[in-house]
Amino acid sequence: MTLENDSSHWMWLKLLCLTIIATLIFEHSQFDIRISELFYTNGQWLIQKGAQPYAFIFYDGPKTLLILSAIYLLAILIVKYRKSSNNTYIANSKFNKFIVPFSIREISYLLIILIAVPSTIALLKGVTHVSCPNHLTLFGGDLPYLNIWQNMLTKTDVKCFPAAHASAGFSLYGLAFLPTLHKYRYRIFEIVTVLGWTMGLYKMLFGDHFFSHTLVSMLLSLTIACALAGVFFKRAAISS
Repeated sequence: MTLENDSSHWMWLKLLCLTIIATLIFEHSQFDIRISELFYTNGQWLIQKGAQPYAFIFYDGPKTLLILSAIYLLAILIVKYRKSSNNTYIANSKFNKFIVPFSIREISYLLIILIAVPSTIALLKGVTHVSCPNHLTLFGGDLPYLNIWQNMLTKTDVKCFPAAHASAGFSLYGLAFLPTLHKYRYRIFEIVTVLGWTMGLYKMLFGDHFFSHTLVSMLLSLTIACALAGVFFKRAAISS
């Protein structure tokens, strides 16, 4: 998959289909189990949930930075909106250098992506009721390994699919669709993919997610970013 200038009218549908296919193929699969077995040895996961400094580096830190980024974008949006509505110019150059050179439309798009992606993933988690690896008898837990449909019917209290923490990182795919950053779209795509998978891998190391949970989270995040780019901009930035 490469990043190009193209209409996202059909691309987001292709990405959605790919997300569904990935869910059907990998969710509840031996592939998922084999990967998780790499992180589970002698009845123990590679790291313990909440263990430091890993929790700060891969969970609390990124989460805090993303929240602060959203607050920053909201503040800049308010400043830019007031500036445009009052037809004024902020002459303080020291202040201006801290304002990202994005349009009001681009900032609005980014804010919606940062909210829509994790919210959609959280909504799906509440519907699918899929267990985490560490909940399963396969890995020392007490729940059976069921497919997604069986989990939805059973309606257990667990909510592990898709991966929510990784989706926060993948929500930054929105940056790749900004017209202002068009020439950096390839690099952005690469960096965000690495960031999201790093956050997802951290959760896999102590059995909070299977590989498929992060994979579907990535594809769904990209689908949402692409679909909303088609709404906000004439041309999106992803094509196959």
